[in-house]
Amino acid sequence: MVQERILPPFQASSTQITKEVGLRLYEDMILGRFFEDKCAEMYYRGKMFGFVHLYNGQEAVSTGVIQAMRPGEDYVCSTYRDHVHALSAGVPAKEVMAELFGKATGCSKGRGGSMHMFSAEHGLLGGYAFVAEGIPVATGAAFQSKYRREAMGDESADQVTACFFGDGAANNGQFFECLNMAALWKLPIIYVVENNKWAIGMAHERATSQPEIYKKASVFGMAGVEVDGMDVLAVRAVAEEAVARARAGEGPTLIEALTYRFRGHSLADPDELRSKVEKEFWFTRDPIKKLAAYLTEHNLAEAEELKATESKIQQRIDEAVKFAENSPEPDPSELYRFIFAEDE
Repeated sequence: MVQERILPPFQASSTQITKEVGLRLYEDMILGRFFEDKCAEMYYRGKMFGFVHLYNGQEAVSTGVIQAMRPGEDYVCSTYRDHVHALSAGVPAKEVMAELFGKATGCSKGRGGSMHMFSAEHGLLGGYAFVAEGIPVATGAAFQSKYRREAMGDESADQVTACFFGDGAANNGQFFECLNMAALWKLPIIYVVENNKWAIGMAHERATSQPEIYKKASVFGMAGVEVDGMDVLAVRAVAEEAVARARAGEGPTLIEALTYRFRGHSLADPDELRSKVEKEFWFTRDPIKKLAAYLTEHNLAEAEELKATESKIQQRIDEAVKFAENSPEPDPSELYRFIFAEDE
């Protein structure tokens, strides 16, 4: 069945951006899409192992939220579908690819793989394989920012945390417990539900008594907003408001982004549960094509400029693959390293 709830009240046509911002958003989304396409190729060629969950179709959510934050200063907490969140947060493509190849030069030193990207340098708090596992981690990060600022007098501690998770996670206990704490303590955090309509193979409407997840924020006296997750400008606009609210000490926001994954749950999923009609319906709402059309129609970019951006990104990804292939495997002598914290 085609999901009917796809056009929330807020539309990107009410936003205005500069050419610089538009091209930056386009580049980030293209980076995510091309990277994931290359991952699929490498996986089927036997270069990657284990579970690999791709983000194709959801790029507007990652780009729209993370690009509204301060790269390297604010925090991002992800899920097992974490490659593109890492890229948007500024982790170099070569380090993400090397991690997928299990190499020592990966952002998690080859120990995390697809579902456990991490980079302290870029404020990436990790990808988490268990559903809803990252929500408490992100809430803790937001708490320490508030504690450092208010209890320890650190004026520089105004970081905002973005916590990404899927619609399935909104039925887990951590979701309710953490939203309650965040609202009570007015934590500087944005909870971003990437509602792609399917929790693995379970249709969203069959799994919850209240399909409109953003309305659950009202129970905690928290700001809740629904946004078209296939429209990067709409996502960016609501994210900017949420970031400003959090940084000003006004508390958390729950953003429900209505989106859709273009591939199966993972690369091992034949994707036979979703109907062809449903998939074709959402393919027409491709967020990258939508942004490209907006940029050209509003004279913010020429088609040649967009093609040049695509060529530049493709070259970066090709270089990332070469870097990953030529990188060393983790040294067996370091098997037990990184279990405990080390001195600088």
